[in-house]
Amino acid sequence: MTVRLAIFDCDGTLVDGQAAICNSMETAFASAGLPAPDRHDVRRIVGLSLPQAIRLLAPDADDTLHRHAVDAYKEAFRACRLEGTLEEPLFEGIADVLVRLAEGGWTLGVATGKSDRGLTSCLAIHGLADHFVTLQTADRHPSKPHPAMLEAALVEAGAEPADAVMIGDTTFDMEMARAAGVRAIGVAWGYHTERELREAGAEHVAATPAELGDLLS
Repeated sequence: MTVRLAIFDCDGTLVDGQAAICNSMETAFASAGLPAPDRHDVRRIVGLSLPQAIRLLAPDADDTLHRHAVDAYKEAFRACRLEGTLEEPLFEGIADVLVRLAEGGWTLGVATGKSDRGLTSCLAIHGLADHFVTLQTADRHPSKPHPAMLEAALVEAGAEPADAVMIGDTTFDMEMARAAGVRAIGVAWGYHTERELREAGAEHVAATPAELGDLLS
């Protein structure tokens, strides 16, 4: 039996985590004694692993400061979660699309730059955990656009590359899909532009979650 696998990015695709990410990054940089990064620049690196993102945002800092900022970011994000101030709302219509795809015979997965803890918490808060059979994070794989996350998702779900699609909002997602030999569909409600997504390999760019559902029906 053919397994059709739809793999979603998280931040910028399932949830809008930009406020939490930008706030935590500013706290982390202040703790490391680094100038606060521009929020536009922070949004541009969403999807990469945390160490890779911080290296890009602070290219002139040394490894010690990078490690300090990574640890401080994790602590700031964790504090927001514990205090109940973490803002990661679902994009409107996403929950309906997940149900629609599952009922249509798709197996669902996630490939994200989040940590295991961050992804598990995010999915639990929104009641989405039961939708997904494979969860791949930056804790266990190289940063996007390396294809390791998708390769692991394919094995875990028992799917072939030709029967899988990666759905995301960044060029990192599209490039990862191409490297893994799976289809790439971009979404226009995230952090990179439609033009950038198409140039990175997206065969379609959905303007809304409903349109995404139509593309995969």
